[in-house]
Amino acid sequence: MFNTLPKSVRIIEVGPRDGLQNEAKVLDLSTKVEFIDRLALTGLETIEVTSFVRADKIPQMGDAKELFKTIKERDYYNKLNLPCLVPNTKGMELAIDNGVKEVAIFTATSNTFNQRNINATIEESLERFRPVAKLATDNGIKIRGYISTVFGCPYEGETSVDSLMDILSALKDMGCYEISLGDTIGVANPLQVKNVLSRVFKIHSANELAMHFHDTRGLALANTLASLEMGATNFDSSAAGLGGCPYAKGATGNVATEDVVYMLESMGVSTGVDLEKMAHASKYILEALGKESSSKYLTAYLASGK
Repeated sequence: MFNTLPKSVRIIEVGPRDGLQNEAKVLDLSTKVEFIDRLALTGLETIEVTSFVRADKIPQMGDAKELFKTIKERDYYNKLNLPCLVPNTKGMELAIDNGVKEVAIFTATSNTFNQRNINATIEESLERFRPVAKLATDNGIKIRGYISTVFGCPYEGETSVDSLMDILSALKDMGCYEISLGDTIGVANPLQVKNVLSRVFKIHSANELAMHFHDTRGLALANTLASLEMGATNFDSSAAGLGGCPYAKGATGNVATEDVVYMLESMGVSTGVDLEKMAHASKYILEALGKESSSKYLTAYLASGK
């Protein structure tokens, strides 16, 4: 291993959306904005900030319009990528009305998971997002895609790589410039990651994909290394390891941004992220949530009294 490490990678911070959306506590607007402000100081180039969803369904994202309006007034607004998740045409229209420059759409490799998550089969979800993608393209808005349950489903077990390949092609046809492959319930192992990517990278280039690991069973960093060795250079992560998946029992914990950054920087792979500033942003949001971090690096950092 480690014969083909890249000089640098790109970290996509998903804490303000994917992280907070799956936390039980609903934070006020000013706290979320302060969190994003702090993340913007770390050197991150991409921060997923919110989701235009129904407040009665996902109250954690109920202030999306107000939040994005505030973010638009920040100096970093025109310097960073600030994608927002949209679940349907209504969400896309709200994103357009609020001046969003990049959106994210999502599906899964499991029909059962999709039905539990968004009440649609895989094909129905793709049909639902085609007009969403067209609206984005027509309005000059970048599109990022998410595919859940790539390495396993809580209801169906291991999912089909053939299905994954079909979905990748469909999302690319819609105009997604990048597609994130999600280990939604944290069941992936490095050999499985290598096997899946060996097929994916035969057709799709690494710069068109991102890896999204959960640390449910403690293998997120190992899977990150396996992906890196295969040529992946884009990685989703969440400050302090916030979030998880409400539809997958026990699947708490996106891989912590601090842990990913520390590992990669220690190996000489640049992330562009200031680890100390990242730790302080995570400390802030943990205190607001009243919880402890699953991040090993952050736990050690905070124990040092810094």
